[in-house]
Amino acid sequence: MYDIATRSRALQMVAEGRSLNSVSHLTGISRASIRDWLASGLDPVSIGRAPLRTDIPEYPYLLGLYLGDGCLSRTHRDVYALRIACADAWPGVADACEQAIRAVRPGGAVCRVQQQGCVQVTSTSKQWPEVFPQHGPGKKHERAIVLESWQQEIVDAHPWEFVRGLIHSDGCRVTNWTERVVGGVRKRYEYPRYFFTNMSEDILRLYCATLDAVGVEWRVARSGARAYNVSVARRASVALMDRHVGPKH
Repeated sequence: MYDIATRSRALQMVAEGRSLNSVSHLTGISRASIRDWLASGLDPVSIGRAPLRTDIPEYPYLLGLYLGDGCLSRTHRDVYALRIACADAWPGVADACEQAIRAVRPGGAVCRVQQQGCVQVTSTSKQWPEVFPQHGPGKKHERAIVLESWQQEIVDAHPWEFVRGLIHSDGCRVTNWTERVVGGVRKRYEYPRYFFTNMSEDILRLYCATLDAVGVEWRVARSGARAYNVSVARRASVALMDRHVGPKH
């Protein structure tokens, strides 16, 4: 029986791109055991008994992260690795991502693989394509991204979690400023603003439709011939976003 720390180290080596053969050779752990942990998680009690959960608020948050900065990669025997890139500049996002994965994937392993400028928060399961049916070949902005009806129901039930996941992946809160001359004196004015940027028109539509549902006013800031940036700048809408999303940290 291997302890959790040993299991976690083995799965992290796989997440870093090593083959099962090399991990088995380096650790002395059989390939069959590593495959079981990839498919079913670290906790022996949970093996084969813990379906992924989509009926919780963490799922639409994780869905937002996946649509922005996530991908699924097939590894061994139809096991898929969920990888979500979280920038080093906001370590709190990586923590929130890991917590969401652990909630959706009870008993499963979560690894962090450091790369230049970001950490890949990674978890493996055969079930990931079932809960993220948007997975497919090619880049997201080059194919259709449409929520299944059951996904839309969950987003409708927890719209702010979905918005927060999208902002944490491809959005930001910034402070803009301008200067005006008032009574002969030049004054500087600052105001907060939210941006969401994504090259997928479908993902932009999902974001904007969810903003409509929660009463947030938005506008498109055009770049060239296509619209990639959605701005929230009106004071009441920014206040709503601050209350439910807030700046990344």
